[in-house]
Amino acid sequence: MPRFSANLGFLFTELPEIDRVAGAAAAGFKAVEMHWPYEVPAADMRSALTRSQVTMLGLNTPVGNAAAGDFGLGALAGRENEFQQAVDQAVSYGHAIGATAVHCMSGTVSSDSMAIAERTFVANLTLAADKAARAGMTVLIEPINHRDKPGYFLHTVEQAASIIDQVGRRNVKIMFDCYHTQIMQGDLTRRLKDHLDLVGHVQVAAVPSRAEPDEGEIDCRYICQFLDRLGYDGWIGAEYKPRGRTEDGLGWLTKWTQDPSSTAHGAVA
Repeated sequence: MPRFSANLGFLFTELPEIDRVAGAAAAGFKAVEMHWPYEVPAADMRSALTRSQVTMLGLNTPVGNAAAGDFGLGALAGRENEFQQAVDQAVSYGHAIGATAVHCMSGTVSSDSMAIAERTFVANLTLAADKAARAGMTVLIEPINHRDKPGYFLHTVEQAASIIDQVGRRNVKIMFDCYHTQIMQGDLTRRLKDHLDLVGHVQVAAVPSRAEPDEGEIDCRYICQFLDRLGYDGWIGAEYKPRGRTEDGLGWLTKWTQDPSSTAHGAVA
């Protein structure tokens, strides 16, 4: 069974951000990931990780001006300098806390600017990948569904694969979020198999609720076993919105990691 990481942007939010590391460790997670931990000093975050003996996987680039509707800057023509500043911040902070990856967010664009947005994203990612490589880090790009984030530039797995091919850097990978991909495209197992060599991280949550991955239309546990059979050796991020207190909804983690033989081999839409 693959290893599971806790996304502390959604899990253990009952605790102050820095205390979520210890909360995840106490629940049995050996790795964590975060969205935007920048308000916590890097030295304090690294100390918290060391105390809990937890690995930090990755973090997101700052979104830009959230109040004005920004949700990433990577594909926004004319804002290249802002994006590179966001990359610099993410790589510097990530390197200081021992993170292995940075998720470079593309942002939202209008349907009539997709071509220039793609050229912009490719050029921006090329520079970002080189910066990340110097810090020993991977760049992740994540297709995000248009139901939750209308107009998000990067929204399909195939689009991500094409962009990675154009960037031509080995340290650029897909963050394959099963929740987003199920909503936009479905056919998860085929897409995982077809693009496994480009997958740098996987995330799970229920669809449509985005709650714990033990409900809804995806058999997430089957997805995990399928990844095992494919030879995927990375982490699977628990990036979901708990139905209640995080600790109260972790039965799936205990069951999946302690009794892997009882998985139901259900169909995946």
